[in-house]
Parts: sequence; C-alpha cells; structure tokens
Amino acid sequence: MKVLKYVIGGAAVGAAAVYLLEYDYLFSGISKTYLKGKLSANIDDGNLFPGNLIATKEPKLWTEAPEYNHKELPENVIENLKHSKTAAFVVIKNGKILHEQYWDGYNQLSQTNSFSMAKAVTVMLLGKALEEGVIKNIDEKFSDFHPEFEQKHFGRDVTLKNLAQMEAGLDWDEDYNNPFLPNAKAYYGKNLIKAVFSRKFKEGPGTRFEYQSGSTQLLGFALKKALNQTLASYLSEKFWIPMGMEQNASWSTDNYGMEKTYCCIHSNARDYAKLGQLFLDDGKVRNHQVLNRDFIEQMRTPTEKSEEIYGMGLWINHDNPIKHYYFLGLQGQYIIMVPEHNMVIVRTGSYRNNPKNDRGRPDQVRFLVNETVSLFQ
Repeated sequence: MKVLKYVIGGAAVGAAAVYLLEYDYLFSGISKTYLKGKLSANIDDGNLFPGNLIATKEPKLWTEAPEYNHKELPENVIENLKHSKTAAFVVIKNGKILHEQYWDGYNQLSQTNSFSMAKAVTVMLLGKALEEGVIKNIDEKFSDFHPEFEQKHFGRDVTLKNLAQMEAGLDWDEDYNNPFLPNAKAYYGKNLIKAVFSRKFKEGPGTRFEYQSGSTQLLGFALKKALNQTLASYLSEKFWIPMGMEQNASWSTDNYGMEKTYCCIHSNARDYAKLGQLFLDDGKVRNHQVLNRDFIEQMRTPTEKSEEIYGMGLWINHDNPIKHYYFLGLQGQYIIMVPEHNMVIVRTGSYRNNPKNDRGRPDQVRFLVNETVSLFQ
C-alpha cells in the first residue's frame, strides 16, 4: 500500500508541476495522438479540435479534360507516392482536371489537414483586407493592432510585411517533434494568445529570414482585430464562395474561436487545386478578380533575405529548369503551380520522413514537378 501511495502521490505532484509550468497541453496532445494510435499530428485530426466553418454556396465542379485519367502514372512516380503514404494526387492543366488518384481509402470528398499550406491562405486574407482598405498598408505595425507589443523589445517595430515574409525576428523554434516547444503548445493548447503572445523577439524585424509558425499566427491575430469577424467567414465570403469551391471546409481553432492561421484548414484535394489555379490565373476566377494581381505577384516573388526560396506564404523554386512555386504543409501537403505549363499539382498525405535537401525545400516537390510535366506535356 505504501508503494501505491508513493506512486499516486508522485503522479499528483507531476501533474501539478505540468500545470504550474503551463505544459498542460501535453495531456491534450497525448489524448489526440498516442491514445489514438498516432505518433504525432495527422491529416485526419480535424474532428479532434474545435473549428470554424468555411462555407461555399454554389459549387462548381472541375471540368474534365478530354484525356482525363487516360494515362497511368509511371512506376517510379507510383512508387514515390505510395512510399510517402499519399492520400491524393491531382493534376490540373489548362484549367481542367487531367488526372486524379487516391490511396488508402481516401477519395474526392476526403478532407485532410492543410497544415502549413494555411500560411499562404492567411497571407491571401491579408491581401484582400489591404485591397478593401480594412488594413491601410502592409507596412502597418503589429503593435497598431495589439498595443501590448509596444512594450516588447523589437516588438513595437514588427510590420505585417515582416510577418508575411518570415522576417519578424521572433524567438520561436520551429520544431515539430519536441513537445515542450511552441509549435506543440499552439497546436494542442487551448489558448493561442497564451502560446504566441508570450514569445519574445530575439532580433530586429527584417534582419533575416526564419520560417516560423508563430509569425503567421501573429498575422492572423492582426487580421482578426482588423476584420472584426472570424477569419473562416472572411475566407468563405471572399474566396470559397466566389471560387465555387466544391465543399464546405473548416478551420481549426483554439477554445476561444481563434483560427490556427499557421495551419489546419481541412479541405479536399480538388478544392486545394482551385487555390493553385487562382494563382495561375493571376487572381481571376472567370471574369471576377478575386485577389489583386499585384498582391499575388508580391506573394510569389522571392525575397532577398530568404535567398530566393520564399515570398509571402509561398515557397519558390527558380533553380529548377522547370520553375515552380507552391503552398507547403507538414508531411508533404503541396499545391504546386507550374506557370510555364499552366499546371497545378496537388499532393496530400502523411510523409513523416520528408527529405529537405533542396535548400530547405522538399525533394519530392521537384521530383513531382519534373515527372508530371514530362508525362503530361
């Protein structure tokens, strides 16, 4: 009995320490991963978190190309996609769906986690807010929206552009495996303000490029303050509905209704492809300019500080003979735009050991671009 008392007492002390040190989100993380047979966040965990609806009204299905699904993918591509646990692979060319294929029980209606592809969507919302004059200037300071940041060293000078370009100087370790670092707290915690506003700045804004989920979450907070509505409803009104998305989607939130703007839109591969097509069409859907062309150009223009691999929310590869740029999410979520071939490539799935030897960019993206263009040119 004494041993049992010590065990129970030790467990109680440990639990108390976890709460005192504000690591209580670990309990949520364990219940949503290990207790469900998962090792980490996964593409199907949308129903484990609260979320806001991204509604569509008049869905418009993709027009099928005459050669739709006529060609089989080469063996090396199939092997790559299966090895990386691909859920969906979709190819759009000249504005029509040319190829789509699904594995492991996923299909056209399957909604999976965008992970960090949502960062580019958040920047798109910034572009729309600027276009509508809700936000006056991309160089507005974050502290204009949240004055408490005026007291932070360097914090008072951070602009919305710094946040969009990943040049904020935030003290944020972008580590997806360590449960004690800020990404885990933001993902599994109940309160994004606690997870993000507590972070300090380690250097002046604009000093250097450092990819950080916390920067995009701060951008989301500024947008929410300016718009005075949920970001999901604004996304629905300004993009999902005018683009004729095929399905409603959802955006995971904390327990207070704040969207996780650094990640976590849950949608299907066909609708992800429509986001890519919007960029190929310079912001137009049919005859409607959904997003200002100049802002789209700003998003896909590589910055000097990133050494030409990142713009605003988008990754860029102009080193490859076939130039492309793309939305990128954890575990290999891609919306890839290949302008020269008027092509969009979408891949979703669970690639946990995704090699990034291409100057921080996933090798798989370049592989899929080169192989897909070769097959469908």
